[in-house]
Amino acid sequence: MTIVVFPLDEIPLYDADYDADHLRPPEVTQMKQTVAECDALLIATPEYNHGVPGVLQNAIDWASRPGLKSPLAGKPVAIMGASAGAIGTARAQQQLKLVLMSTLALVMPHAGVLVVHAADKFDASGALVHEPTRQFLAKFLKDLEAWVRRFS
Repeated sequence: MTIVVFPLDEIPLYDADYDADHLRPPEVTQMKQTVAECDALLIATPEYNHGVPGVLQNAIDWASRPGLKSPLAGKPVAIMGASAGAIGTARAQQQLKLVLMSTLALVMPHAGVLVVHAADKFDASGALVHEPTRQFLAKFLKDLEAWVRRFS
């Protein structure tokens, strides 16, 4: 499995007036092409104010157009997240599942990866050093691979 990180920091705010092939920002075109070409999406998200971060929702808004024919329709998706709190990103992940199902994405039926007290599980360079979490994540990725194979 190869995981390619696609940062969202260059994606402009969604504006339906610019959501046409000849007007769409090139960063959005690249994101949509990347989504279309990949076998699956693995979304890693924090949780802000008990919900999905605006930048992630914005990217989904761009990627979900046109409805029924978007690169998200029929795309296997898995969700994971980490936070400093005691319940991880459970609320954001629940919201995200609903949003993704509305795009016709194939959300993996899994409780997800909810890394709680993340500061205790990652080192200063951002490497995951908590062995039980590493083992759980490895199993999750194997489950994701099996989920993707069902659709290929």
